[in-house]
Formats: sequence, C-alpha cells, structure tokens
Amino acid sequence: MYLQQLHLFHFRNYGAQQVEFSAPKTILVGANAQGKSNLLEAVELLSTLRSHRVSRDRDLVKNGEPLAQVTANLQRDSGPLDLSLTLRTNGRRTVAVNSETIRRQLDFLGHLNIVQFSSLDLDLVRGGPGERRNWLDTVLIQLEPLYAHLLQDYQQVLKQRNAYLKHHRADETPVDPQQLVLWNQQLAARGARVIQRRQRMLTRLVPLARHWHQTISGQQEDLEILYTPNISYDAQQPGQLYPLFLHQLEEKALLEQLQGISLVGPHRDEVTLQINGTPARQYGSQGQQRTLVLALKLAELNLIEEVIGEAPLLLLDDVLAELDLNRQNQLLDAIQTRFQTLITTTYLGAFDAKWLDSAQVLSVQAGQIQCPA
Repeated sequence: MYLQQLHLFHFRNYGAQQVEFSAPKTILVGANAQGKSNLLEAVELLSTLRSHRVSRDRDLVKNGEPLAQVTANLQRDSGPLDLSLTLRTNGRRTVAVNSETIRRQLDFLGHLNIVQFSSLDLDLVRGGPGERRNWLDTVLIQLEPLYAHLLQDYQQVLKQRNAYLKHHRADETPVDPQQLVLWNQQLAARGARVIQRRQRMLTRLVPLARHWHQTISGQQEDLEILYTPNISYDAQQPGQLYPLFLHQLEEKALLEQLQGISLVGPHRDEVTLQINGTPARQYGSQGQQRTLVLALKLAELNLIEEVIGEAPLLLLDDVLAELDLNRQNQLLDAIQTRFQTLITTTYLGAFDAKWLDSAQVLSVQAGQIQCPA
C-alpha cells in the first residue's frame, strides 16, 4: 500500500495543509514542537482510530475551532482508496471510506496498515503489563480488524460484570448465584477468544523478533517473549480454556465479591520480555531495551506484510537520534524501498547521502510544510 496524499484541516497546529508523497521515504525535518509528530499522529488515527499521545479528541482540534478533519488518498493492490476522519471538540466522530460514511467506526479499521516506532515505545519494556497488552491488541487489530469487535465485546462484559460486583459490595448484599453464573459464562466465552488470538499472534511474531534481535545484537543476545495468560492452560489444547476460565472464576468468587472487581481474564495477562534469560524491564541497559523494541517493530513489519499481503507504512517519530550507528544502519537497511516510510527528525545528519538522494525531504515549521530550498 502507498500513501499518496494527506490533507489536514484544523488538526493540531495545522490550518489547511496538503502533502503529496512522491518517494518511498519521506523525511520531515524541523525543530521541536513545529508539527512533525502531529502529521504522523494523523496517519496513526486513520489507521487505528487512536492516538498514542492523547485520549481526548478536543486535544486534536486546533484551538478555537469546532472540528478537525484528516483525509488521505491511498493506493492498495485492490485499487485506490480514500479515507476521511472528522473529529469534533464534543467527542463525536465521523469516518468515511470513498466518501461513504461508515456507521460502525470499528468497520473503518483495516484499510491502512502501519507500524509506528517512537521514543514512547520504550514503555513496552519499562512500563507495566497494560502497556504490553495494548501493544498485543494493537498489532492484532492490524492483522485481524474483526478482533477490535471481539475486544470491545469482552471489555463491555467486563465493565458490566464489575459494575454488578461493585453494586453488591457497596450495598453489602449477596450476589444472585444464577446471575453471576450468566456473567461468568459471557466473560469466559469472550475472554477465551481474546487469549487464543493473542497466543496465536505471538506464536508467529516471536520467531521474527528473535531473528531481528540476534541480527541487531551481532548474535550476542537471545530474546525471549513469554506470554502468561491470566488463565493457566495448555495452548496445545485450546478446548480446555473455557472450562478452566469458569473454574478459576468460581475459585475467585468470594475474593471478587469482597473487592468488587473481576480478578480473572485477559485484562490481567502479562507478556515478559527477557534478554539472555534476564527480565529486560529490570536489568536491561538502555541500549538493550532499544534493540529489543526495534526488533519487535521490524517483526511487526514482516508479520503484517506476510498476513495482509501488502507492506504496511512505517512511521518513525524522532527515533534515529536515540539509536547508535549500528542500530540506525540495521533499521535503514531493513527498510530500503520495501516499506513506505515517514520519518521525523530535527536534523539530517543521521542520514547518509545515498538515503537523502532517494528520499523526499520536507521542512516543517509552525504547522507549515514545504520543500526546503
């Protein structure tokens, strides 16, 4: 797939800005806080309907304006595609594909596939389990857009079940056993499907990540990615998962009612990242942590291309300055012209002449994008 054109209207610090992408690699250069990351964020929104930087739409709309719009023209193997996202300060969104409004926003997912790498991705290693669960789910939605509906269903049941437990805890009244059984069955049915898909995705991703990690580290380090579902089960016997889920809910029933919260399910899964058998979160150096995240991102690129059948876009948000020369070269060599890449940077010194000659260089200053003189 190839992003041909992007139009920003009252998005972040942009007024009305149109960008034509004329090369497989586009380098956005400028000082900090000029709008480079905002452009990548707009592409991210068209792909995932989420921003990794803010949670409220009002923060994405230019100050003093009621709405913002992001539109894009893509070329996919199946033909041209136009995407549009309208954001409003009141939180109401509108999405459209080829000028046709999409009623269910989750149906908008899957049209534009991306892999994004920014300094915030180090939270994959340094952050808590929630960071790694979000990463799993984000990759899965790229591979299987219907997973977004499954995850939403699970989260809705989880929310309602928690509300039921909290209500009885606050009133100090016992739960209705039959009602709880129904909630348990719904949670287990949906949660088992979430766990199975996470397990299946990691089974394919881990060998790719280990390969990249060994390559970047010069065969000096071995990466392990250990998925620990909250439900203990044998992945070779997925039929066990649903009854085991129900059994663990029954075992934790009293504790859940005392705490007023669900203690069993994929919302408590963990992914452990280890380097040479040592937890990277606790003992990995900054260089090792960056190598690990870079290996994960390159593995994402390979897996999405393999599953979707088209190369995804790669968004690199000011990460080259944080990588040493060896890691920079590994990343740039892996990209070549195979993946359309949008890169933000504060200076061009990180790129050799060959890369600059084959790239489109755009200057970003105070929400204005232009070709440098």
